[in-house]
Amino acid sequence: MAIKPIALGSASMFALMLAGAAHAQTTPTPVAPQAADNEAADIVVTGVRASIVGALNVRKNSIQIVDSIVSEDVGKLPDNNVVEALQRVTGIQVTDRAGGEAATITIRGLTDPLTTLNGRNIFTAAGTSFALQDISANLVKQVDVYKTRSADQLETGLAGQIDVQTRRPLDFDGFTISGLARGVYSELADKYNPNVALLVSNRWETGLGDIGFLVNGSYTRAEFRNQNLQAGAMVPFATETPPAGSGLTPLQRIFPGATNENWTPGLDAGLPTAPGSTLNINGVETPYYLARDAVIASDVYGKRDRKAINAALQWAPNDSSVYTAEVFYTGFKGETFNSLNFSFVDWWGNLPTDVANSFELFEGTNIIKSRRAGAVAGFNSGDRATSRTDSYVYALNAKWDVGERGKISADIAYQDSKNETSFFAIRTDRGPLDIDVDFNAGGGLPAYSFGNQDVLTDASKWTVGNLFDSGTKNTGSALTMMLDGEYKWDEGFLRRIKAGWRYDKRSADSYVRDQGAGGLGITLDAFGEGTPFTNEGFFDGRADIPTSWVLADPRSMDRDAVRNLYRAVAPGLLLSDQLSFGRVFGIKESNLAAYIVADAEVEIFGRPLQLQGGVRYVAIDTDYEYFDRGANFARTGVSTGSDDFLPSFTARYAITDNLRIRFNYGKTLRRPAFGDLNPNLALGGDLSRIGFGTGSSGNPNLRATKSENMDLAIEWYFDRNSAIYATAFRRKIEGLVVPLTVREFIPDNYLPRNETYTEFFNITRPANASNGTLKGLELGLTYFPSYLPPVLDGLGFTGSATILDSEQTIPVVNNAGEITGTAKSAFFGVSKLSYNATLAYDKGPVGARLSYIWRKGFLNNNEARAFANPIGMWRAPEKSLDFQLTLNLNEDIGITFDAVNITKAKQQNYYKFGDVGNPTEFNSSTLLIDRTFALGVRFKFD
Repeated sequence: MAIKPIALGSASMFALMLAGAAHAQTTPTPVAPQAADNEAADIVVTGVRASIVGALNVRKNSIQIVDSIVSEDVGKLPDNNVVEALQRVTGIQVTDRAGGEAATITIRGLTDPLTTLNGRNIFTAAGTSFALQDISANLVKQVDVYKTRSADQLETGLAGQIDVQTRRPLDFDGFTISGLARGVYSELADKYNPNVALLVSNRWETGLGDIGFLVNGSYTRAEFRNQNLQAGAMVPFATETPPAGSGLTPLQRIFPGATNENWTPGLDAGLPTAPGSTLNINGVETPYYLARDAVIASDVYGKRDRKAINAALQWAPNDSSVYTAEVFYTGFKGETFNSLNFSFVDWWGNLPTDVANSFELFEGTNIIKSRRAGAVAGFNSGDRATSRTDSYVYALNAKWDVGERGKISADIAYQDSKNETSFFAIRTDRGPLDIDVDFNAGGGLPAYSFGNQDVLTDASKWTVGNLFDSGTKNTGSALTMMLDGEYKWDEGFLRRIKAGWRYDKRSADSYVRDQGAGGLGITLDAFGEGTPFTNEGFFDGRADIPTSWVLADPRSMDRDAVRNLYRAVAPGLLLSDQLSFGRVFGIKESNLAAYIVADAEVEIFGRPLQLQGGVRYVAIDTDYEYFDRGANFARTGVSTGSDDFLPSFTARYAITDNLRIRFNYGKTLRRPAFGDLNPNLALGGDLSRIGFGTGSSGNPNLRATKSENMDLAIEWYFDRNSAIYATAFRRKIEGLVVPLTVREFIPDNYLPRNETYTEFFNITRPANASNGTLKGLELGLTYFPSYLPPVLDGLGFTGSATILDSEQTIPVVNNAGEITGTAKSAFFGVSKLSYNATLAYDKGPVGARLSYIWRKGFLNNNEARAFANPIGMWRAPEKSLDFQLTLNLNEDIGITFDAVNITKAKQQNYYKFGDVGNPTEFNSSTLLIDRTFALGVRFKFD
């Protein structure tokens, strides 16, 4: 058995990685494959440097603009999943780091990248996208991020395409076994979690040709803790001396009234914040203060298990054909328990003796910074949520060489995905308490304490309140067939013609159940179902707040027995988690696509100008069935059809041997999510006494969003292991989907039992009512200097920066739903500046990387139009400092140490719209981000 270095692997495998192995429909063949092979052969390195330089070669040799993670770059960085591994790729920004891992990815600020697995479109359950974080980093050979696409690639996803490639047995020379085992310590949860993976592969030379078989599996478990502290919505209160005739008492909360006669909630920039600002109350101009209505603490205990397996059988009967059969499975199982403590901070009956000195304003505003409120209500809620997903992909692929110049590829795949969730929560209510609160005591964190803190942990002081019991079930499947063929020429203007065809038959179904009931009228200590739970150490001294409270714990309950208790109070409750799902929608969709691509080459000033042009035709027919929960699940059927021609063009020119430019033009589109087309209403009552309820609905008339894209890149490969590059790009997007809100009168409506009944609702629906432009510049550098002294030999740097500018039109709508004008806004989720920097060292048995990620603050979302604060919810700048060390004990075994979020960065939100809002007076929430440490061993024998 031959033994090779862990970081290098077999020579044939490494060569495939450098070349960026082609997959039908996703990875275009380079225009000049002979030249590409020669260029790739220039660079031969091992270890940490191999993965970094391998990714650089993928970009160098592709006709498209592609950034990659190559080989063990995924497995060796301190990354739990593919999303985290991608955060060091140029132009990619990640966010939503709750639970000790990143979950959301954008490419150049756009949130809808198409995800493919070995070139095949994949999805989760009834959705149109895949939960990329469910792919373990340990299974991946290479990840390619396509910023531009040619006509032979799938058309969806304005952001680009992420192709995840798994390993194949014929990538290896012979028998190979490799694996890793890590223990990951979560600091916030104070838990140790396993992360293990094993690959076994072999190939045999037989009389029938080469045969290879590979099995690659992984398992990860994470017990985590999310701690989030939040100041509530900003609403108006009377001053300490309200004028005569206003009908107000000192510091009374001013509600908008049934017809908003006092003030209108949901104004873009909220109510004026200048000292002395007034509202017309009962015909009297009345000064007001703005203050938060609540403080909220959420302490989430979670556990997730991910298991994945990839098995592949390959047969190469001769040098001109390869057949591959493979199956890929990912499974997710998660459970969270949210220990929620909520306290109002508005007047409920008791005023301090010295009202004028019971509060403090932010200087130069009418915004209350701190105050004492008397006899305020509060509640706790024990929320248990579960989720399980199982996804399978079965595929057969065949590739044939036809003569010396032709190739044919055929692929058939079937995938099936199921997801089921449940939510079970019990609210507990306490009596009135006095509260002292500073809404921003420093760093965006509120501080507060109660007149009697002991009540928070005394189960006899809490009354068992409302029950919330719901769940969803989603299924999806697809049968996909692809056929591609190409022919090449070595000389002349025309170098290659490629054409292909793809047929996809997709189905998706979604089901829901939802029930609830009012309180039981007994105290928590007399509840008798499970032990009341008391959390400890919330925020661990980082804020001056209560750290413990008591509540009902659904995790330890017999939930059917609890339903029976509530059923006695509110007849009609169901008795089982698993029964009585109602169908929400059913989708059947067929997608037929065909394309043709031509490659050409011509010399200009003695240098090759490589050209690629093509067009893709796409025709889609969809049958929808939607079922109205509020009308006994009555059925509505809709059928739609559409077709599009999507052109693409790319030019690549070598100015010198080491300097080249690229230009790309193309069109892509984004289809509506299935759930966004559902016309049925989901209603919520008037929970905040603002005079109306809220609701949402889909829009069956949604059409695809389309984007016209241009990219111009220049790349200078100034040394054999080094390069600097810049890409300017522009996306002109038509038909962006934005929410439109209309006030509607809905009598005799369906509302859950716990909701405050109303007949007026603000209904929000998605609409293709916006157009926008996204433009920017990417800068990247990979540098391994060759002149360093011996002790520093092996030191290198890789990093990139992305500058973005975006603008979209946002329609202004009146209560009747009529668009009365437009406003300008940045795209959601777009940071104007982000960068990453990695310092790498690779010498002898030591491989190390220190990586830093940073992105500027950005508009994350618009909040519901139910309060007076600005509707824009901004995310503060985000960062992460990570470290990875590998010590190779010998050629077979390496010890690894990883540290993630070394500086304990936080995730913070605040309100802002236009020039109104900032992190100080308008702070919202602070989420603690976990710091993790991992110690492990990896091995490889072949």
